Amino acid sequence: MAADAVTIVMVAEAPPPDPAHWLSTVEAFHDAGEDVASLDDVAALGVHLTTALKSAKTGYAVPRESVEADSILLEEELARFPQARVLMLMGDTAIKAVNAIAKRNHEPRPVPAGATYRIRGGDYRFRGMRVFPSYLQVGPAFYIEKSKRRMIAEDIAAALAVVRS
Repeated sequence: MAADAVTIVMVAEAPPPDPAHWLSTVEAFHDAGEDVASLDDVAALGVHLTTALKSAKTGYAVPRESVEADSILLEEELARFPQARVLMLMGDTAIKAVNAIAKRNHEPRPVPAGATYRIRGGDYRFRGMRVFPSYLQVGPAFYIEKSKRRMIAEDIAAALAVVRS
């Protein structure tokens, strides 16, 4: 997809150990009411999928140093999409990475600290993009926690409404 076609950048946590885990992203967009059957269909909506961490996680917790170091690469990647209108931050690590970018550049913190269920739905901005903090949409937890799955779909639908308005 051409960079000028990207209107939403969706940042997940880390590269999944199994690429099939990305398929839950297709289901999340389907849950949001989109007629998609593949990652190519999601991309055709103007969505660029990426990760906050650029190497696989080695444990459950992600060290702050890893988030800060990889946020440099994420910042370079985000710069490739100057016309993006929405930044979806899927999970705590993605939120921390974008906040690290802002801190390093002496910009206001785009997403406040707090539990995701409390901060989602707020009106947050980062470098001209509307920011949607949400839950992680990849991996087996997507299929277990039905309320989070519903909230992910709501956040995707709201993000798509922004780019379609």
